[in-house]
Amino acid sequence: MTNTPEGPAPEELEELVPTSRRREHTSTVCRGKAVTRTEAPDADHWSDGQTTVALGDSLSHYDAWDTPGCIVSDGAYGVLGFEGDTSDHIEMPEWYEPHVAAWSRRATAQTVLWFWNSEIGWATVHPVLERHGWRYVNANVWDKGLGHIAGNVNTKRIRRFPVVSEVCVQYVFEPRINGKLLKHWLLEEWKRTGLPVREANKACGVADAAVRKYLDQGHLWYWMPPERFQMMTDYANEHGKPEGKPYFSRDGAAPMTGDDWAETRAPFNCPHGVTNVWQRPALRGAERIKTNGAYGKAVHLNQKPLDLMERIVSAATAPGSVVWEPFGGLFSASVAARRLGLRSFAGELDPTYFHYGMERLIQEARQRPLL
Repeated sequence: MTNTPEGPAPEELEELVPTSRRREHTSTVCRGKAVTRTEAPDADHWSDGQTTVALGDSLSHYDAWDTPGCIVSDGAYGVLGFEGDTSDHIEMPEWYEPHVAAWSRRATAQTVLWFWNSEIGWATVHPVLERHGWRYVNANVWDKGLGHIAGNVNTKRIRRFPVVSEVCVQYVFEPRINGKLLKHWLLEEWKRTGLPVREANKACGVADAAVRKYLDQGHLWYWMPPERFQMMTDYANEHGKPEGKPYFSRDGAAPMTGDDWAETRAPFNCPHGVTNVWQRPALRGAERIKTNGAYGKAVHLNQKPLDLMERIVSAATAPGSVVWEPFGGLFSASVAARRLGLRSFAGELDPTYFHYGMERLIQEARQRPLL
C-alpha cells in the first residue's frame, strides 16, 4: 500500500479550471524605454584584446569566450525592463535556464557567479541555479536609501513598505572530482588505502582535524589547506596498499598535488569593513550614461554603480581571471574588469544599450589605455 494521495492528475486539474481563470503566458513586451535609437549601431562587436563585447544573444557567443573566473548576471528582473524581460517572476526560471546551463558547461571550481535581481526574482531562479550545480554562498543587499523613493511614494495609499533594495547573490560552481563531491571523494580515497581512518590525523600532522573536519561527511566538513592535502596524499601513497596506487588522483596516473587541490576552491578577497548590506544611493551624476553627455536622458533605468561592480569583481577574482557579463546593458562589469586589469567578454541584445555601452568602452579605452 502506498501513501500516494488520491485525486485528479495535474492535466485533469487544468481541465477543471475555467478557461477565463487560467493563467496566460507572462508578457515579454517591453513597457517602453527612456531612450530608443532608430539607427543601427556602428558595429555589432568591439574588442581591443582585453574587453570583448558583441551585439546579440550571449547564448550564441558563450562557446567562443574564454573560461570564466567570474560571471556577473544582471538580466531579467520580471519587471518588463527591456524587450524580452518578463512582466513578473513566474516565467523567469524558463527565461534563465538556457543561460544557467551554458554557464555550468563552461564553469570550473574557481568560477564565482554574482546574480543581481529583485528578491522574488532571485527566489524563483535559485532552484534552477542549484539544479545546474551552483552552490549558494551569500545574499548581499544593495540598500539605495530613502532618496531612491523620495517624492515617488504615497504612503497613504501604498500597501507595502517602499522598496529601496535589490540583491546581488554570490554562488560558486560546486567542485567535483571524478563526479563526486569533494568530501565524498576524500573519504573514499582514504578508505581505498586500507589505512585506519584515524591515521589520517597522523598523515596530516594534526591532533584530530583530519577526521573531525577534512574527512567529515556532514555540515562540519572543512576544505583542507593545500599543504595538509599534500601531506595526506604523500602519506597515502607511501603507506597505502600497493595495488591501489596512485591515491588521490584525478586521472589514475599521478596523485594530485597541493597546488592542484588549491584549484578546487574559488577565490574570495573580503575587503575590510564591508558587510553584506551595501548602503549606496542609486546612480546619479557624471557616471550615469546619458544621450547627450551630462544633459540628455539617462539611457538605462538601472545602471549599476562602478564601485559596486568593482567590489564584487575584485572580491571574486585572481590575477588572470576572465569576467563574463552575459546581459551587458551598458557593460558596467566589463568596465570594472578593465579597471582591475582583467579580460572580459559580454553580450547585449538591445541595439540602443549596445550602442551606448560600446561608446562607453571606447571612451574608457582612450582615457585608460592598456599598459
